[in-house]
Amino acid sequence: MNATTQTEARAVHTAASSAANLLQAADPSKHMILVPLSRLVLRPMGRNVRKTVPRMSIPELAASIQRVGLLQNLIVIPASDGLHYEVVAGGRRLAALKLLAKKHRIAKDWDVPCLRVADGTARTASLTENVQREAMHPADQFEAFAALVAEGRPIEDIAADFSVTPLVVQRRLKLANVSPRLMADYRADAVTLDQLMALSITDDHAAQEAAFYDAPQRQRQPSALRERLTEREIDAYRHPLVRFVGLDAYEQAGGGVRRDLFAEDDAGVYLTDVALLERLAQDKLASIADEVKAEGWAWADATPGVTHADLHAFQCAPKERREPNKREAQRIEKLQAKMQEVAEAIDAAMDAEDEDKADALQEEGEALGKQLQALEDGLQGYAANVRAAAGAIVTIDRNGEAVIYRGLLREAEAKALRTLEKLRQGFSDPDAANDDEGGEDEAPKAAAMSDRLAQRLSAHRTAALQIEVALHPQVALAALVHGMVQTVLQSRYYGHDLPLGVRLTAQDRLEGMAPDWPESPAAVALRELQQVAGEALPEDGAELFAALLAMEQGELVKLLAVCVASTVDVVTPRAARQQPGAELAQAVGLDMAAWWKPTAEGYFKHVPKTVILDAVVEFAPDSVNRLGKLKKADIASEAGRLAEGTGWMPAIFKAEEPQEEGPKQDAPEDAEAVADDPAEALAA
Repeated sequence: MNATTQTEARAVHTAASSAANLLQAADPSKHMILVPLSRLVLRPMGRNVRKTVPRMSIPELAASIQRVGLLQNLIVIPASDGLHYEVVAGGRRLAALKLLAKKHRIAKDWDVPCLRVADGTARTASLTENVQREAMHPADQFEAFAALVAEGRPIEDIAADFSVTPLVVQRRLKLANVSPRLMADYRADAVTLDQLMALSITDDHAAQEAAFYDAPQRQRQPSALRERLTEREIDAYRHPLVRFVGLDAYEQAGGGVRRDLFAEDDAGVYLTDVALLERLAQDKLASIADEVKAEGWAWADATPGVTHADLHAFQCAPKERREPNKREAQRIEKLQAKMQEVAEAIDAAMDAEDEDKADALQEEGEALGKQLQALEDGLQGYAANVRAAAGAIVTIDRNGEAVIYRGLLREAEAKALRTLEKLRQGFSDPDAANDDEGGEDEAPKAAAMSDRLAQRLSAHRTAALQIEVALHPQVALAALVHGMVQTVLQSRYYGHDLPLGVRLTAQDRLEGMAPDWPESPAAVALRELQQVAGEALPEDGAELFAALLAMEQGELVKLLAVCVASTVDVVTPRAARQQPGAELAQAVGLDMAAWWKPTAEGYFKHVPKTVILDAVVEFAPDSVNRLGKLKKADIASEAGRLAEGTGWMPAIFKAEEPQEEGPKQDAPEDAEAVADDPAEALAA
């Protein structure tokens, strides 16, 4: 019958007594029989309570039975035909045996050990076998696998016995080697399996326990535990140096590797010898640099990590276009003619309103344009005299690929190249050939300073403009609208080299240009203004929008000014370039003397001796002769002391004069006023 009887239901609720009664009623010594496999059948809708057989596990179970034999008998009852037996418990085992017989691994009439029970207790027997059986705890399984290996069993044989891959066995062994304290807590459900897998990345029990027990509860996620145990190692999956050197090359050089057996795909490989990896990368880069230098460059540096700020310290050597040879000229002529034909065909297709044809021709034209550009790029090159002065840097990008920056000129090299070019053209200029310490100019010039100093001073100029914009809301609003008008209404690119120097993104490179910028009066004042402006604003996006809608327009524009200020960027990479942002500086009445002071460390130590003395003539002429007898370092220190309080500014700042004509907004008059009370400055 199909329904569970009340007697059987009571047997399920009193499992222990039912199992004992069943064993007493079915004494194995009297009811254990051997039944030929061909006489065993399964009744899917019969007394076997397991209705769903996981088909995917049958082949693995068959392989296990073939290797180690049938470890558990089947439970059967006699069939109604008197010839066959119906299996009421052990359907998966029966299916696995049938599969082995089908593959001719065992005979079709292979004797199967079976326990025969009475028909009335068949369902109870099936239910008892499935319900009362308690699965092995995973920790017991880990230790059992380790015991098999300890007995001398090869991992491959163990994997075959249990129909798993060798990797599965290795993972179980790795888990079995976890600290006994952690394993005990795992058994007590105080440690999860995922945490155990993360901790097993090391075999050091002390390190495992320290990573887990010393960490707060909120920092015990598997990823955090894994990072803590590998924090001094390099992740091969992410690090560009590993991709550049190659994992195989690193291991062949004797580098240590730690592998996370529980990681997916290529992840989970950690390199333990960082110094070796860096040395291999440097050696490989140096080899490439030697090849590049052989092209005729004056120098070629191998530097694994190069930032954009590092590259800004160099000038780009000029390129020259050589005349194309006969074959190149013909190719260029053909491409230009073909592009003209395509352009005419596009016009015809558009007139005929054939958009599909026009799109296809457009793609063809773009492909021809790329070919022509590639030819033109190939005609651009460096002259021999340029290569003899310039150099190259070989580095590694974030993808682990070698990148070569050719045609780089240091300041002295660029100066020498310009001098040689002037001499070659017949325009000899003795002053241009002087070094930093030679010659006496009639007046200090912006070009007399190095590019690095120009960047540093323009960074301070940017900081001063930022705080002034923050204090002039009308100018900030006009500058922002100016850029948007150019973008939306005049179709100009809103990005680099804007006349006003205002961009739509906050800049963050000033500290790289001027190390003393963070403590400058302008930077400190702007930070304090930002703090005051932000303290009263909610952090939730929806609440913030509501608060802004409720503000008076004047207050909203003042807040806008503080935000726009951080987008100002008028840093110039070259000393000879005209200072950007002149219109903005004039609009806010920028006076650099209010925000920057000439000091020895900030200015005088970075310019030639003659430039310092020329400056001293302007603010302390009586001291020129005395300073002229001193060494450069002493002259710089004394010049900084003498310049204090004079209001003197270098030539690069002298164009920054406060605006005299036109209405001027109310704003704090100096840096000290803003620093003393930023809230009052914001409310002004």
